Amino acid sequence: MSSSYQGHLENSGKKRIGAKRIGKTELALATMFALGSLLVLSSILALSVNVSAATGFNQSGNVLITDQFNNRVIEVNPMTKDIVWSFGSGNPSACNPGPHTIIGSNWAERISGGLTIIAGTGVPANTIPQLPNGCVDNRVIVVNQAGNIVWQYGQAGVTGSGPNQLNVPVSAIQLPNHDLLITDQSNERVIEVNLNHQIVWQYGTTGVVGKGPNQLNNPNSAELLQNGHILIADENNNRTIEVTRSHKIVWQDSQGLFIVAFASRLSNGDTLITDSGHARIVEVTQSKHVVFQYFTNTSPKSNANPLPTNAVRLSNGNTMIADQFNSRVFEITPQKQIVFQYGMTNVTGTGFNQLFDPYTGFVIGDYTAQTVPPTSFLP
Repeated sequence: MSSSYQGHLENSGKKRIGAKRIGKTELALATMFALGSLLVLSSILALSVNVSAATGFNQSGNVLITDQFNNRVIEVNPMTKDIVWSFGSGNPSACNPGPHTIIGSNWAERISGGLTIIAGTGVPANTIPQLPNGCVDNRVIVVNQAGNIVWQYGQAGVTGSGPNQLNVPVSAIQLPNHDLLITDQSNERVIEVNLNHQIVWQYGTTGVVGKGPNQLNNPNSAELLQNGHILIADENNNRTIEVTRSHKIVWQDSQGLFIVAFASRLSNGDTLITDSGHARIVEVTQSKHVVFQYFTNTSPKSNANPLPTNAVRLSNGNTMIADQFNSRVFEITPQKQIVFQYGMTNVTGTGFNQLFDPYTGFVIGDYTAQTVPPTSFLP
């Protein structure tokens, strides 16, 4: 079960769909990937300009993936699918949150100086057979290329809402003013934390589940908009909301949505929403008219309910999608053609081109429709 869906599934009594899938690499599928590599590469070069220069660490066009239940973050070259950088153990059964590990990597984004922000939610109970009781992490960390932590909020293995404490942090971005915006899911809040570990702004009443003023229900992401407002994926309220710094909701969409995992505002004013419960990526106008949608459960071998968790529009007009319980991250064109995929559909594993329920996938150097980090981590 995804950490970010723990609250939803506990409340609804549903069980995780697709649990305990066997991470086998089928020979026919592997052969298909090998024989089709030239065709895939040709499509990438023609349709995905972001990957044309991809190679080693921190190269524009590489793809940064949170390989959630493999407890790692990986940076891959999309042309060769080689891992050029990783952080974490890569061991699904590990429960050792510490200086060089992350448990339940739920979010990772590359910022200035080759630094990477990572949110570790931990692993819920009954997700990994070797960890029947789960494993707690509850940290947002910033690591350098060598894998050393240079900043941290939250304490490893500690659950709380007090100073320097988190409860299932699911996303974290750095704002232009150098503060970090953290979605602290099970504390039902989005908090802005400065580099001195002080909370300077908050939306959502700590520990209170609700849909009223200044209330959230299992929030899953937050982005700073160009107008200074905050766009929040209010997951279990099945809505996306835009709030002001004075906590006023000025726009929201809940029409036909179920389990909203992520939302971002596009340059044309539309909002791209990961409608996870419907296995759908949907783009809506300010008047909430649907102008684009893509279902991730229609591919051959797909999990019936893959619960995609993240989708971002790229500078080339394509969309990168983290399709969680299909264990893949892939890129589609506006015509809905897949031009890149990492991870074999609905196959979990730790080997080449394998993932275990990835949560996010971002193209390095491409912050289209996302909050652009400052040019240096420190002021």
